[in-house]
Amino acid sequence: MKYLLVLCVALLPSLSLSAADAADISPRPNVVLFLVDDMGWMDCGVYGSQYYETPHIDGFAKRSMRFTDAYAQPLCSPTRASILTGQYSARHHVTSATGHLPPQPEGHLFLKESAPPNVPMLLPESQNYLDPSHVTLAETLKAAGYRTAHIGKWHLGTTQPHWPEQQGFDVAFHCHPDPGPPGNYFSPYGVTAEGTPTNRSKVGTITDGPPGEYIVDRQADEALRFLRAGGNEPFFLNLWCYGVHGPWGHKVEYTREFAAKQDPSGRQGNPIMASMLKSVDDCFGQILEELDRRGLTDNTIVIFYSDNGGNVHSNVPGTAKTDAAEKNRSEFLADWRKWAGDQPPTMNTPLRDGKGTLYEGGTRVPLMWAWPGRIQPGSLSDAVVGPIDLYPTLLSLLAIERPQKQVFDGVSYADVLTGRGSLHRDAYFNYHPHAGANRAGGVWVRSGDFKLLRWFGNPDTFELFNLRNDLSESSNLAGRQPEKVRELNAKIDRFLKDTGATYPRPNPAYRGPATQATVDPLDAWKQRGCTATIADGVLTMTGTDKPGTAFLGHAAGRMTGPATVKLRVRTTAGGAGRIDCIPAGASDPSNIFTTPFKLNPGDWQDISVELKHSGRLGVLRLYLPATATVPVEIDQIDIRPTTGRGEQWTF
Repeated sequence: MKYLLVLCVALLPSLSLSAADAADISPRPNVVLFLVDDMGWMDCGVYGSQYYETPHIDGFAKRSMRFTDAYAQPLCSPTRASILTGQYSARHHVTSATGHLPPQPEGHLFLKESAPPNVPMLLPESQNYLDPSHVTLAETLKAAGYRTAHIGKWHLGTTQPHWPEQQGFDVAFHCHPDPGPPGNYFSPYGVTAEGTPTNRSKVGTITDGPPGEYIVDRQADEALRFLRAGGNEPFFLNLWCYGVHGPWGHKVEYTREFAAKQDPSGRQGNPIMASMLKSVDDCFGQILEELDRRGLTDNTIVIFYSDNGGNVHSNVPGTAKTDAAEKNRSEFLADWRKWAGDQPPTMNTPLRDGKGTLYEGGTRVPLMWAWPGRIQPGSLSDAVVGPIDLYPTLLSLLAIERPQKQVFDGVSYADVLTGRGSLHRDAYFNYHPHAGANRAGGVWVRSGDFKLLRWFGNPDTFELFNLRNDLSESSNLAGRQPEKVRELNAKIDRFLKDTGATYPRPNPAYRGPATQATVDPLDAWKQRGCTATIADGVLTMTGTDKPGTAFLGHAAGRMTGPATVKLRVRTTAGGAGRIDCIPAGASDPSNIFTTPFKLNPGDWQDISVELKHSGRLGVLRLYLPATATVPVEIDQIDIRPTTGRGEQWTF
């Protein structure tokens, strides 16, 4: 779900204010938290994009401290819960983006005690709501005399006991269920883009605007209404933007401009995403301008943040699992194809992968703070920080005591922001136990330049990267530095124990062979016309027959199309590839569905192939241009059906 823009407004004495303006200023700083959904590390100009146009965000960077090593969770809800609680997701148990689902009943077990004998792992379940027992950031600021408002996406509980109004917010403009916008980016909001009614207007407090009103513009209007309604009290504005999450509603007038533009770096180029980011930038700019107009800028801490890495996996809109969305999928697809072709929403290069994964592309995000007179404008910090730190940092800056009943995992980096000192952090953790069907999720620890990924399994597997030398996470050092693996894994063990994490465990009733991983290193893929070897987490295909005949075969089991196959591959020569889908029982070549694709020569590249076959996938054959002299390396294969469970292999 998504980039987290955080705006915090701190109140300082103004240099020159009229008497009328001065009356609006409280002796205590204001706080505005602006959260962007699915905005990646590279998705604005100041962080390196040469395609997206974000003038207000880029201008804001000139008066702020910009962080290069800031993190979020791989998905939106865990990040949001961590911001409001100051806790790791392993402790508050919101570990996936399930806040739009009904809350589990009291006494529910979030880690099953048993599983069938053919299931190797006992898998944890995410809590679908933020527990009201937490003393949230909003509740703490409200107790300190702040007016509080939440505007936009919540995704932390569908029922009223879990709404923002019950978590410390006086004013709330939100919808439920809300993995994305309220059914549609344009008013009327209770219908899909094609006019099909949804159930999203049944709960929540969002009301329709004029026909065609854009929800991000409406969020700006609601924010300005809140800012203008106040008296002398300080305020906390928590604006969590619906952009740039699916179903990717966009202003055509903006999109048309970007469709005629090219990225000189060749990394980004989706005009729909560019259009949506421009709308988010407009929203952000309106709030900054209102603060200027009211003479509050010098009294304002502004934090710009993202809730998870950029989305590089979805390349069609309308992925919500509702009958209405599935029925109208072709209309969504036609609009996407018209403007974006086969491009995913964004690209995070040089970071690896994206939203929903524990690699840097899924967790490293933009973060900027501004506070005139306190934070050095245009400054840069490489401190490793995350959403757990925002709550204690704000309390430190605002001189508000921490609530004694709330356990904090986060630490304050106020000294970094104000230039009084540095952040001494031994380790930072990121926990996501739900990744992939062929392995049970994972956790990572970052300590200094090193990052250790521990993938839960039987046995666990590891990836070790030196991020200073290998930002793209292309060289797994685990086999070469076992002592570093042991050192960092011990930190992970302590983290899991301390937070009470419900991480995956081996199923004691599992009857499968203990040596399954070594017996079948390709994990159910079969090599034909090639040799396939695995080392350091990379599968290398070397052709043995004539060019064009090397392939990996896989029986896709119960998976049905349409589906998207994601590949992370590398080859020095490039060439043509294809995926053959052979439905069960197909013997006539006319019944075989072939989807071609092209590999470029050079470094690692992410390939997305859409399989349009609508029935059982049957057998998949992945043809790659591997020859005896020019092999092809595969880092990851990911099969994602439109509906149902997919599979992922990282070898």
